[in-house]
Amino acid sequence: MAITIHRKREVLLHTAFWVVYTSFIINHITSHQTGPQVHWGRVLLASLISVSYLLVLSYLNYFYLIPVFLLRKKIGAFIIIFMASFAALTVIRFGIEILAFGKSWEVQSPARTQLIIQNTISDLFIILFIGLLRFAADWLELDSRRRQLETEKLNAELKFLKAQVNPHFLFNTLNNLYYLSTIKSDAAPLVISKLSEVMRYMIYDSNHEKIELAKEVEYMQHYIGLERLRLREGVPLEFEVAGRTDIPISPLILITFLENAFKHGVSNGNDQCWIKARLEVNETRLVYTIANSKVKTVSYPANGEGIGLKNVKRRLDLSYPGKHRLHIDDREEAYSVILTIEQP
Repeated sequence: MAITIHRKREVLLHTAFWVVYTSFIINHITSHQTGPQVHWGRVLLASLISVSYLLVLSYLNYFYLIPVFLLRKKIGAFIIIFMASFAALTVIRFGIEILAFGKSWEVQSPARTQLIIQNTISDLFIILFIGLLRFAADWLELDSRRRQLETEKLNAELKFLKAQVNPHFLFNTLNNLYYLSTIKSDAAPLVISKLSEVMRYMIYDSNHEKIELAKEVEYMQHYIGLERLRLREGVPLEFEVAGRTDIPISPLILITFLENAFKHGVSNGNDQCWIKARLEVNETRLVYTIANSKVKTVSYPANGEGIGLKNVKRRLDLSYPGKHRLHIDDREEAYSVILTIEQP
């Protein structure tokens, strides 16, 4: 799509150039005519011959000589064929002008040779300019293709990272459901219902590049609901949302920190465990703060980063390059995260 737009712009640029140049040629010829009356038929015919001559030379160079010889570093062959083409077409042009106008159409100038040299230099300049447009067009097309490939690569990587999130969450939730089923809990049907809502979000809504924050919040609330059913009563779980929730956000980023908080921060056998999360949004930024206690019986990654955290960091780099800040405070008794995302 981007390449098609680029080609259309290229055609418009060339068309605009030749329209302006034709106007210049017409004005130049009329300014050198003798007599009070302008012979518009002759002026237009002379302009047509001059412009056609340059069109043939310019685009012979543009479409054939440059790609076949110059871009393949056959510089000697390029110079020989270009000069031969230039000389041959110049002779043909003068022959057509003599047949069309005869000696009466010669420009009245005391320095005829000097004028021919000036016109030749001018023609070469035009041909060179059109040739440079070829290099510019090739560079822009190459840059457009590079950007397109980068975008496709980033999109593919984002899809891969999202695909890693889904099995991780499903594994945790199925473990919860298994636990409830072993103790024959009446909460098992409710877990299945909430899991159905969560999976609907993960399968359909999360496939979009951006979703409304309200949907992500609803998804997180369902997740907390599933975890509450697993945990005993009285475990402090706080999740507060302040500000607007109608802004767009990349899906399945905020949930990773919440999953880690439940995985490492709470246990039914620990009376001191807790989780506190707050999501605040204003006109300029989103600030997501989450903290949790650290359960001694849970093993932690050696470098403090599991697959989920590495995943979310990479997704933040891809989705919000230069527009996010992630601060992690890993202490002996508690673990906290502050994520700030600048709003567009």
